[in-house]
Amino acid sequence: MRFVKILDALSIPPDARVDQRVPKKLLLEQDIPTPADKRQIQDGIEELLWVAALKPTNIGVPSYRDNIREYLEIAVVTVTLRQTAKVPRITELVHRTIPYPVVLISNHDDAISLSLAHKRQSQGEIGKVVIEDIRQTRPFHPESPTEVELSFLTGLKISSLPRTNLFTLYQGWLDCIAWLEAAQITGNITSLNSGKRSKDLWNTLDEYTRLSRDITTLRAQAEKEKQLNRRVELNLKIKKLEAELADTRKTL
Repeated sequence: MRFVKILDALSIPPDARVDQRVPKKLLLEQDIPTPADKRQIQDGIEELLWVAALKPTNIGVPSYRDNIREYLEIAVVTVTLRQTAKVPRITELVHRTIPYPVVLISNHDDAISLSLAHKRQSQGEIGKVVIEDIRQTRPFHPESPTEVELSFLTGLKISSLPRTNLFTLYQGWLDCIAWLEAAQITGNITSLNSGKRSKDLWNTLDEYTRLSRDITTLRAQAEKEKQLNRRVELNLKIKKLEAELADTRKTL
């Protein structure tokens, strides 16, 4: 089973295990935005499994409440996706339809990815929960991990993460994803334990992604451009962005 290595890495206590199949019907009964989204759930999901409910009573980590969020439990969920599935959209829909913060482990095309997203109370609709930024690992094969991925898996263990409350525990997993992405970019495994504030790290990673995307767009424009002076102008912009990208990489 593709999920075994990830679930083993989490070291979920037996008392927290649920291991119940979630019918797609339950997701479709939620507030799904469009008919197209409903088709994505119906056609893109092979199986959804509620693996565990992490609560103060079974993992010894207190719940969390403040003015904008309430974390009473964390759901660990696995989803097996069909090959034609639109992974980013289904990932978002699963996070949106489950009221608790979710550790979502996805299997698509024989590769695994891990995604998390903080949740808060809606300011516009009483009783409704909305998701914040979804953070997701690149797809990988946990049964044959790289050195960086192995370090990432080692850091997922519940008992080794911050245990002040369920919010800090969940944030600890998000930090692991940030450090993994940084290490994959730099090739420096020490990034996984650099101690850099995750908010700063995510900001830098977002900037790195933006610069990479802009460079790709400009290169495509330059290849199609027939006017020499315009092509030179685009290449100069590319060189400028490449220098910014290199500087950003150094700060990861």
